[in-house]
Amino acid sequence: MTVSIRSRLLLLVLSVWVPGVLAVLWFVINNDAAERQALQQVAAGSLLLLGLAMWAAFWMAGRITAPLHSLNQAADRMQAGELVATHSTEIAEYNEVAAALTQAADGLRSSRSELEREVAAAVKRTREAEQRISRSQHIEALGRLTGSVAHDFNNLLGVISNSAHLMQRQSTAAELQVPLDATLRAVGVGSRLTKQLLRFAAQQPACARPIDLADALHELRDLLQTVTGVRTEVTVAVAPGTPRVSVDPNELELALTNLSLNARDAMPLGGHLRLQARRAHDDEVPDLPDGDYVLITVSDDGLGIDDEVAGRLFEPFFTTKEAGQGTGLSLAQVMGFCVQAGGTARLTSTEGLGTTVSLLLPACERTTAPVGTAAHHSPVPSIEGARLLLVEDNDDLAEVTEALLSRLGCEVRRVVDPQGALRLIADEPAFDVVLSDIKMPGGMDGLGLARVLRDAYPHLPVVLISGYTTQTLAGEDFVVLDKPCQPSRLVAALHDAIEGPAGQL
Repeated sequence: MTVSIRSRLLLLVLSVWVPGVLAVLWFVINNDAAERQALQQVAAGSLLLLGLAMWAAFWMAGRITAPLHSLNQAADRMQAGELVATHSTEIAEYNEVAAALTQAADGLRSSRSELEREVAAAVKRTREAEQRISRSQHIEALGRLTGSVAHDFNNLLGVISNSAHLMQRQSTAAELQVPLDATLRAVGVGSRLTKQLLRFAAQQPACARPIDLADALHELRDLLQTVTGVRTEVTVAVAPGTPRVSVDPNELELALTNLSLNARDAMPLGGHLRLQARRAHDDEVPDLPDGDYVLITVSDDGLGIDDEVAGRLFEPFFTTKEAGQGTGLSLAQVMGFCVQAGGTARLTSTEGLGTTVSLLLPACERTTAPVGTAAHHSPVPSIEGARLLLVEDNDDLAEVTEALLSRLGCEVRRVVDPQGALRLIADEPAFDVVLSDIKMPGGMDGLGLARVLRDAYPHLPVVLISGYTTQTLAGEDFVVLDKPCQPSRLVAALHDAIEGPAGQL
């Protein structure tokens, strides 16, 4: 049971006064009248003293309870996170408690503010991480869609290309040569576009080899000068001792061409385009695996762009150009090229001063035999009379490819999937070569078919053809042709496969 301070003081006063009153009453009852009168005076005085004591008790209780109520209110404010301010009193114990309460309130407010900042920062980091994950998933899904579209587009280009070449072989009419040549040029343009799409989708296998940038960039200068036009001055500077890089030279050329085209558009009145290469410093590659890197920068003094737009330029299909003026794939190709090579790309820009794109590529110190040495010219190979098994699930492409190969003198049998190929080979093992697309529906694709045939029929060569594959071909020794493929390259690859050891280049 809890008792207030006032009640305790009243009980204390009564505990002293009541026994005295009882004693006075006893004396009054047991003594004569004179003594009673004196005792009555004493009783009256005691009553007066009792009143004074009760008043003093109430006054003292008020002086004690008021600070306690103040402490209670301060505790409520501290619990609510408000500022706690207490007043000094004559009670030392109260002052000590009030000081401790104020100090605790200040610490609690500071801790709460720090906690709120940490929670806000954690929420911000979580949202940024969710946005990065969402963006990464979006780009990954877009990459898969792009790769699938590129595959279908390559099949269409294959149909057009093979049909045009077949028409060229079957017709000698001069009036057909111009449209056929235009058709084949359009196929070439479409093929380059699909390669950009596949580079963005990270599904275009690269043919990397060590490149000496001192030679490669200077050789590209004339091409880039032609691309940018006479109003733009193109200069190349490669620092002495710059290591070589192991990249696909065609993709390097494409990346630098894309950047030069963007620079040209950013300098409508002309300007200066600078290509520079040197060994990257350690502080320039903090987010890449350990190792040596080469930094290639492409800088212009064009219009520049603001930071918000600059942060989106590597996004696929994002472009600052007007509708119909750009595909939004050029910088996506640059980033895809660098990432596939094991590096990355960065962009900095200042409005009115220009833009710099930096390509960070792993250094390569390996030595190789000189590229481009003259080779003796061999006669045009022939595959006439070869028994060929064509594995292609696209009916239109398979039909025109079969017609072209038959026109070239092959005896062609066609199936639509690897399972059908395995059954046919088991029944008719006398094939000279197998030509198979890589990407096909079902449990086995063309690469899986090639592996099975290599084990089961080691003397049966397999040539693969594809414009799209999600599988790495590193370590594989199969011949892989791009789709669409020039008939001369196709004939050469089939001839070499038939004449050489099965499955080897």
